Amino acid sequence: MPGERKIGPLQDLSWRLEAVAFAGLTVLLRALGVERASAFGGWLLRTLGPKTGTHRTVIRNLRIAFPDMAPAERERLALESWERTGRTFAETTLLDRITFESGRLEVVGLERLHAIRDSGRPVVFVSGHLACFETMPAAILAAGVPCQITYRQANNPYVDAQIRRARARYGVKLFAPKGGDGARELLAGLERGESVALMNDQKFNEGPEAVFFGQPVNAAPGPSRLALRFGTVLQPMSVVRLPGVRFRVTAHDPIVLESTGDRAADIARGVQAVTSFVEDRVREVPEDWFWVHKRWPDRVYAALSPEV
Repeated sequence: MPGERKIGPLQDLSWRLEAVAFAGLTVLLRALGVERASAFGGWLLRTLGPKTGTHRTVIRNLRIAFPDMAPAERERLALESWERTGRTFAETTLLDRITFESGRLEVVGLERLHAIRDSGRPVVFVSGHLACFETMPAAILAAGVPCQITYRQANNPYVDAQIRRARARYGVKLFAPKGGDGARELLAGLERGESVALMNDQKFNEGPEAVFFGQPVNAAPGPSRLALRFGTVLQPMSVVRLPGVRFRVTAHDPIVLESTGDRAADIARGVQAVTSFVEDRVREVPEDWFWVHKRWPDRVYAALSPEV
């Protein structure tokens, strides 16, 4: 049910029809199996993505990030990123089959995750929308680390319930929705000794300013605030796509934040450290990043020269 929100019958009917369509698509993709579903999703968005208005955002993002890249190479990269985004969408319906046991998931730094588990002390996991990013929380939980996973609730509550059930199939049961209620859940989880996991590469209209690909961005201070408050580290994670619908998740060296007494400056340094980490991963495999969202402030886009 849609919870406490008051909705009209037409809105409820619309949501229910969308949920039926979403469920049907999920059944189709799961029937296709991992390889064919991934290929279908990749083909679909590689075909349709460039025909949408969002393609302009992808190209503009690539111009900002790689100003010296040749237009032909930029277009090739945009098409490849559309395909990988489509694959990721399809693969999220099949994550319970993308596991260690299936041979589709490997982890570098597993001993680091086990050390976090064995310590009984929480950490703040940070990452970005890289490759099939849902494999990162699956790897964390498979390593035995209790962790609150933040997520953006779908606007359609019936679809949201389906997504939560799908995540539960591969072990994600501790959810914290973004927003005020989610922040309280994260704090309560950390108090209990549960780690938290947050994405830190989406547009944020407030908060400290950091540098991303040589341009200013506002980035969420939440991960750094939590790490400083609970005296723990930021634990960066990343994932890259491998051939054959396989993925490598890496637990990197932790980011240790210094507590100098200047809280604003300490948080700002943490924000920049996380932003730089994401940039480094994007530079390594730019095709894997989620280029379809507007990461930079409007003034950075406005400063772009007209395309020739």
